[in-house]
Amino acid sequence: MLTQTTSRVLEPSDLDAALAILDREPVANAFVTSRVQVAGLDPWRLGGEMWGWYEGGMLTSLCYAGANLVPVCATPRAVRAFADRARRAGRRCSSVVGPSTPTAALWRLLEPQWGPAREVRAHQPLMVTDRLPDGIAPDPYVRRVRKDEMEKLMPACVAMFTEEVGISPLAGDGGLLYQARVAELVGAGRAFARFDMDGKVVFKAEIGAATERTCQIQGVWVAPEYRGSGLAAPGMAAVLRYALADVAPVASLYVNDFNTPARRTYQRVGFQEVGEFMSILF
Repeated sequence: MLTQTTSRVLEPSDLDAALAILDREPVANAFVTSRVQVAGLDPWRLGGEMWGWYEGGMLTSLCYAGANLVPVCATPRAVRAFADRARRAGRRCSSVVGPSTPTAALWRLLEPQWGPAREVRAHQPLMVTDRLPDGIAPDPYVRRVRKDEMEKLMPACVAMFTEEVGISPLAGDGGLLYQARVAELVGAGRAFARFDMDGKVVFKAEIGAATERTCQIQGVWVAPEYRGSGLAAPGMAAVLRYALADVAPVASLYVNDFNTPARRTYQRVGFQEVGEFMSILF
């Protein structure tokens, strides 16, 4: 038992204690929880380290340090400890993301060494729903993407990612990691799309992080030539129907505050704001 106030890299034997922390805020922590439930705390399987912050010998806060740096239930003292550890290790992540208050505090401490960021998205509403919308019928043409449709789906995924993040997912490794992630979601039955008569994707979305308590919808995209034609809300209703029936009792997403059309669509299908995320992109 650790009796002092300290931080350390968690080990597989810390799994139950870490899951108890993650379970405090199931929606906000969905991404990290889903990774830990599948991979445990072994860094090789998890794709990064899990840092723990102890006060009086009790684990009180976490920070996932992988491709993303994600503070979890992080108190101000924990944020300072995680920032110290991150500075010593050097930046290995492509983004810092999480609930806005601890994420902003973490970035203030890291920015002198890690900055400038490519982009800071300080206000990203976190939205949830646990029911299908009234008055918006799910689009009957939105369905699960089959494994043999990967080649049709990938151009839409690349376009969405490039538009959303500002860089192509094909940079660096030629898109191998990104394609593997998309293939994983397709294989799990968590990628959805509507195709036109020529087999082109006109609407798509995925269910990314998923736990027993909640799931996170991501990658929502409408082909540019179809925007404004009314596909988004019925498409989201269709994805939501699959999510609530097959994956988890609560669905969530987070969206850029400046994306007014998307926020309006999500509100129309019943999503309500319950918090705020922040993302720092490198």
